[in-house]
Amino acid sequence: MNQQIAISDDPKRRILKDVFGFDDFRPGQAMAIETLLAGRPVLTVMPTGAGKSLCYQVPALVLGGLTIVVSPLVALMQDQVAALRLAGVAADTINSSIERDENIAAWRRVTASETRLLYLAPERLMTERMLEALARTDVRLIAVDEAHCISQWGPAFRPEYEQLSRLRTLFPKVQIIALTATADEATRRDIAARLFAGQVETLVLGFDRPNIKLSVAARNDGKAQLLDLVQRHAGKSGIVYCLSRKKTEETAEFLERCKVKALPYHAGMSKEMRDTNQNRFMTEAGVVMVATIAFGMGIDKPDVGYVFHTDLPGNLEAYYQEIGRAGRDGRAAEAHMLFGSGDIRMRRMFIDNEEASDEHKRRAHGRLGTLIGYCEAGGCRRQILLKYFGEQAEPCGNCDNCLDSVPLKDGTREAQAVLAAVLQSGERFGATHVIDILRGAGTQKIKERGHDTLAAFGSGATRKKEEWTSLIRQMVAAGFLAPDDHGGLAIAERGEDLRRGISLFHFREMTPRGKARADVAALSDGGDPGLLAALKAVRLRLARERKVPAYVIFSDRTLIDMAALCPRNLSELAVVNGVGAAKLKDFGPTFLAAIAAHGS
Repeated sequence: MNQQIAISDDPKRRILKDVFGFDDFRPGQAMAIETLLAGRPVLTVMPTGAGKSLCYQVPALVLGGLTIVVSPLVALMQDQVAALRLAGVAADTINSSIERDENIAAWRRVTASETRLLYLAPERLMTERMLEALARTDVRLIAVDEAHCISQWGPAFRPEYEQLSRLRTLFPKVQIIALTATADEATRRDIAARLFAGQVETLVLGFDRPNIKLSVAARNDGKAQLLDLVQRHAGKSGIVYCLSRKKTEETAEFLERCKVKALPYHAGMSKEMRDTNQNRFMTEAGVVMVATIAFGMGIDKPDVGYVFHTDLPGNLEAYYQEIGRAGRDGRAAEAHMLFGSGDIRMRRMFIDNEEASDEHKRRAHGRLGTLIGYCEAGGCRRQILLKYFGEQAEPCGNCDNCLDSVPLKDGTREAQAVLAAVLQSGERFGATHVIDILRGAGTQKIKERGHDTLAAFGSGATRKKEEWTSLIRQMVAAGFLAPDDHGGLAIAERGEDLRRGISLFHFREMTPRGKARADVAALSDGGDPGLLAALKAVRLRLARERKVPAYVIFSDRTLIDMAALCPRNLSELAVVNGVGAAKLKDFGPTFLAAIAAHGS
């Protein structure tokens, strides 16, 4: 009774239950919402799958008026609008993929104050015509989703996002919330400066996903290595990321020949085929989606058992975001990555060919180097990953280096030579210049700065450039060296201890790793698998009738809860996690009939 009173007295909790069907907020959601409702702008950094959307959807309904949601992908906007409408929320999108008449009708609903949330791409929002028109409406909240796109330091910088920095002056009385899953400290500072002129409350949830086992291997036979992991996770859903469309197609065909249910997904496919494959992945058991990075954003499938990277991602932020699609149900999952020298060359080429400033390219190369250091590291991978996002952790016991450690070499003397070169040159040059000092290279840059007179000059001439590069990457990953925003290296606190001889440094020479250990078996769903399959079939039929992705009807998590509880009437179904009032009315009788039929 007390909980019911609390919910009725609290508009945000009443909306959470009545509209979205949830009894309580996930960690961080209530704090973000309360900050926003108190009139303070918010930058929210939450792990993938933590429920960022509710952080602006609930305030939008509490505040009333119109909420503008800025989103980078048309498909993601349309899926979110469809999901909100099924929950009984008046939502619209205006975008180039929709017929002109539909866009006009949507705008009429906006001007008639019927629409609560309007989803727009940044390039459409920031046209003068749209801005002038919105100025005449009752805009009360602006939500910038995937906010890392506005930062030149972010993992997916998009020039059209830059114009969003005008929002605070164009709408000075409107609350703004920015949301992202992947932003290190430099990216967060950049977002705060661009969107909020530095005046924003930043809420960062923990980045750790301890149920995901992390592993990396040098590529020796990529297809065999992939098949080994897929077969170890037989019957589970998985995502395999490839660098190119061609490799995506070839990999899916290879898995099909090996009797694995695999589907391709990339931007070169028709929308109909992408939607069909996505629905199969969301609905059928044991489907492997082989995809480029075009797949994943906005996908809420909790039981993905593994994510496999056949190629090196672009940086640690992108890697973190992509592996975050595994194990959202909290069960044991695995993230395995292959990499080789060809990947590194390809990624370097991508950066060099970007239409971006030299500063941006230098930063991108630095981020790539940090990712490579993560791959080459001999210590706990989770420690390295969390440290990158500003968190400290103990060795996790759930990564390949913790579970199956390889012999490490004592590199204390070599590391001290690196620290000497960094210190003597002023702690402001990048790895390439430091290595040139160590190897005694007579470059113009060395001569101009007089670095050929340093005591460290030539002290590492017997080692190859590639060896020094790997060693420095591992020093950065282990926290002995700290790169600045411009790629320069400085000595970190751990490095000072090493330089003074009161600590040691061990490093790993990369060799192909053996077969990884089998993962811990996942727990059962706790319900009847046959009933769950029947509920998924009902969901797919309803999704096809409405031409929306299956997860928009109900998430897998909701169907699992439904199969476990076996509700017999609408009152019992209303208790199921994720069943709000509108969906209870529209879909309740259909799902109750399926449950009754299965039990008869």
